[in-house]
Amino acid sequence: MKKTLSLVAILAAGTSQAAGFQVDTHSARATGAGGAATAWLEDSSSIYYNVANMVGVKKLDITLGDTGILPSITFQRPNMEAEGQRTTLSPPPHLFVVYKPFEKAAFGVGVFTPYGARSRWEEGFSGRFRGYESSLATYYINPSFAYELHPRFRFGAGLDIARATIELTRGLDFVNSEGSVHLGGADWGSGFNIGVQAKLLDNLDMGLHYRSAIDIAFQGQADFQNIPVEFQSRLTDQKAHADVVLPSTVTAGLAYRPLNNLLLAFDASWVDWSTFSELAIRFENPSIDNPLPKRWRAKWKYSLGGEYGVTDALQVRLGFTYDPSPSPNNTLTPDLPDANRFKVSVGAGYQFKPFRADLGYQFVALADKESTAPGMPGTYSGNAHVLGLTLGFNLQ
Repeated sequence: MKKTLSLVAILAAGTSQAAGFQVDTHSARATGAGGAATAWLEDSSSIYYNVANMVGVKKLDITLGDTGILPSITFQRPNMEAEGQRTTLSPPPHLFVVYKPFEKAAFGVGVFTPYGARSRWEEGFSGRFRGYESSLATYYINPSFAYELHPRFRFGAGLDIARATIELTRGLDFVNSEGSVHLGGADWGSGFNIGVQAKLLDNLDMGLHYRSAIDIAFQGQADFQNIPVEFQSRLTDQKAHADVVLPSTVTAGLAYRPLNNLLLAFDASWVDWSTFSELAIRFENPSIDNPLPKRWRAKWKYSLGGEYGVTDALQVRLGFTYDPSPSPNNTLTPDLPDANRFKVSVGAGYQFKPFRADLGYQFVALADKESTAPGMPGTYSGNAHVLGLTLGFNLQ
């Protein structure tokens, strides 16, 4: 089995909005409904949620927005005080454009960040030799096409072009002194996404969307600082590399309209985190490599949401999500803290044609997760506040 994720895994540091280091809030409208949008969302942000639904755009649709993710995570070792991370705001932006020149065909492009996180533990953190400060960002450019094969069936496909960047600072323990290593790197990768949407009944729709895994071969530089003389011949500034697989996802959804102004939706999403078998940085000097087992597991995420039209212009939304951690307890360490996530979302949208504005808020509760990892046992917990704003323009 291919060993994957290495350098990126260190950088995610568990402060992403979703489990692992996934970010799934790329439309404030969808965020307000708990992310359950695969079967029904028909504006240009459907490029992320289900590319087949681009055909629902009338002529031209543009969405532009940002999501502020403010996480708080703590780690408590047995019989010790809890330690936390410094407040760090992550603002992944999103931009989608769809143009429909023909009655049954639509073209579009999206720019978004489906994976990423920032982390910075407090000064003197006891786990600083596993991970102290980190940043990961993946930028996807997603040109797409969708076609209505039948009034009740749509199909869409797109190309994922990914640019990933990383930064990491980690402490080094020399018993009588401390040093540090800073790592940075970047690379490109590519994949694809496909989706279908079907009208099962007049008031019941089904959606299915797949986004492929993407291989990233990071090439970076390791900068060692405050290294004692006796180690300087070994710990010199040098190149470092790592192979990474950003996981594939499959999402199935249903959308039911019991009333003309009421939508109820459910999504089940499978994320293949099983490609993350170990955490390993490969240095130019192989004698300092120190791979660590991770053995993450593929997981299902479940979302339930609704949208109610108070008036033709005003909509309100509510959603709930269960997003389990892919990490086993015996490999859970501070370089990648994680926990099962329970999310509650609310949102509202207002249309003043041809413009619209959507606001979505999500509270993320990280359930206590006990680590039994050798040398770093303890309990991880925390929460996150997520606030998304998306502005839209629609030309009929």
